[in-house]
Amino acid sequence: MVIAQGGLLWNDDAALSTEARLASPGPGLGLARPSGHCYFADVKLEPPCAFDEAFLADLPYDPEVLFFDSILAVDLEKQQIRCRMPTDRPLPLTSSQRAHAVRHPQHVAGAVMVHATGMLGFVHAYHLLGLRHHEGWVGYGTHIHRAVFRKLVSPGEPIIATCTAVRSRIGKVRHFVKYEFEFMHEGQLCYESEQSAVWLNTNEAGALAALSS
Repeated sequence: MVIAQGGLLWNDDAALSTEARLASPGPGLGLARPSGHCYFADVKLEPPCAFDEAFLADLPYDPEVLFFDSILAVDLEKQQIRCRMPTDRPLPLTSSQRAHAVRHPQHVAGAVMVHATGMLGFVHAYHLLGLRHHEGWVGYGTHIHRAVFRKLVSPGEPIIATCTAVRSRIGKVRHFVKYEFEFMHEGQLCYESEQSAVWLNTNEAGALAALSS
């Protein structure tokens, strides 16, 4: 049976309903507070805040390619998280550009922003879905349904990036999530997309085989 909650889809044959998740918090289950704080069994998040050591240790990538330096806002009800991405430091591909003021102005490479959506998805999964990589969970992008680069991003001011889960199917072994991403730079929209990902519990037999079937 699939029930709708707050714009999301929850499969209650494979997972607890939203009401049960909030009433009986356990490992990885969050409680939203009117203040905008988010509480889990193993972490208390009070944005704006830097990423803690436990989160950085759990990343499936080296933190140097996380690209974000802080969480600005979190909303469990909206399934939304917002982070700050500095652009005033060396970035892959961007640092390798043969820049020219007219013919090729230096800019944050589009591939960096696409990779950043994956990192933002992990931030979302860790803090809003309670998934932990060291417990076997890993996520992979499956679809970029739509992506639009609205402007060149000159290195300097940070990008303010928002990730919202607009549709989810939550199970015991696999989660399917569709996201909307919105990146703002100097008050202007610079990148927006709709993307999907699958999250797998690799402790379960055959979990990764589903990716190649």
